[in-house]
Amino acid sequence: MIVLGVILLLIGVLAGISILTTVGGILVVVGAVLWILGATGRAVGGRKHYF
Repeated sequence: MIVLGVILLLIGVLAGISILTTVGGILVVVGAVLWILGATGRAVGGRKHYF
């Protein structure tokens, strides 16, 4: 999710498409939060690891 967010963020910035930049930023933030929760051992969505 983080990688997809970064790709969309870069495409949005380079092409000047604001919706891609917004969606990419949201995906990066959500992916980072889920990654941190999974790394601390907290179950995310019923799973111990998020990947």
